[in-house]
Amino acid sequence: MAIVALIGTMDTKGEEYAWLQEKLEAHGVLTTRIDVGPMSTAEADYTPDAVAEAAGADLNQLIAANDRGAAMQTMAEGAARVVTSLYEQGQLNGALAVGGSGGSSVAAFAMQALPVGVPKLLVSTMASGDVAPYVGESDITLMYSVVDVAGINSVSEQVFGNAVAATAAMATAHEARSTAPAGDHKPLIGLSMFGLTTPAVDEARKELLELGYEPLVFHATGSGGRAMEKLAGDGALAGTLDLTTTELADDLVGGVLSAGPHRLEAAGKAGIPQVVSLGALDMVNFGPRELVPGMFDDRTFVVHNATVTLMRTTPEENSELGKRIAAKLAAATGPTTLIIPLHGLSGIDIEGAPFHDVDADQALFTAVKDGLKGSAVEIIEVDSDINAPGLGRDAAQRLHAMISEQ
Repeated sequence: MAIVALIGTMDTKGEEYAWLQEKLEAHGVLTTRIDVGPMSTAEADYTPDAVAEAAGADLNQLIAANDRGAAMQTMAEGAARVVTSLYEQGQLNGALAVGGSGGSSVAAFAMQALPVGVPKLLVSTMASGDVAPYVGESDITLMYSVVDVAGINSVSEQVFGNAVAATAAMATAHEARSTAPAGDHKPLIGLSMFGLTTPAVDEARKELLELGYEPLVFHATGSGGRAMEKLAGDGALAGTLDLTTTELADDLVGGVLSAGPHRLEAAGKAGIPQVVSLGALDMVNFGPRELVPGMFDDRTFVVHNATVTLMRTTPEENSELGKRIAAKLAAATGPTTLIIPLHGLSGIDIEGAPFHDVDADQALFTAVKDGLKGSAVEIIEVDSDINAPGLGRDAAQRLHAMISEQ
């Protein structure tokens, strides 16, 4: 029988969670109540004491500190560890939560700790605004509560009822998949792609298919990079073909497509074979041209479309990017290869194109090579641009050799 974790502040939302539990059980689903309300005394399978302890904290000390923000973050970390442990023990097939901003943030943090594919549904008063902090790089399903989460009424009964039915169905399907005999599963490879590195990645993807892998292509838009990092960290990928590391430029300069400071680290930490290149590091991404910060007015731009403006990176920025990339790759615990395309990082960084800048590219190459001296990282310098025929295919073959040797 499928098991759903109910994550919430049972002191203020006790009526709602009792209703959810009753309705889930009516659908033939078992429940595990995880109470993340620091002051709660409600009945739960995991009390606030247990949740705080899971985070390595003492609940009484949290309450005595009188810092609600810190307390809720601790409870979020504890809930994440609880659900992760339940999942690893085969005691969780889905998670459901309802709440306002506070409860939603705690539940979302816990849900994000679960692997992709585990059903996660959050009914929130915040679901009609910017939901990026709640979803992160996970596959959380968000449902707007319409009315506040304040009792069961004729509207919330319909909304919560839909959430219960959806969660019960998803959890039941997950439980069936979990207990089904294991079938043939092609190894998964994560690839990073941008519009201006598409030819290289398409060539690599086709070669990987021929080699017997299932390639997963992630659009390097910030969320795409984070999603690939999560799958690598979860151990779901056999390797990564990270040809498009452009998100690091946005993180450095302040563009709109940053994947955060830990991009290009998960595969290395997990010991997963990785082939990396410098795709689209010639650019930083902004929105419409009129919204680009005035401090950049003297830079070189390409208006990609009405909502995307590309800005050329400078030699100084590229030098710093090279240092950062070298440090990340040098720290990898698994086999790592870096491919350096000497004559262009994207479709607009070739001779005659608007972002062609030999000095800027060379600053990147010099810094990354200097930073990798003495490391175990293999460096391959290619006498072409990144999209030249053969580069993507060769990268895929190199990754395949690394995986086979490992």
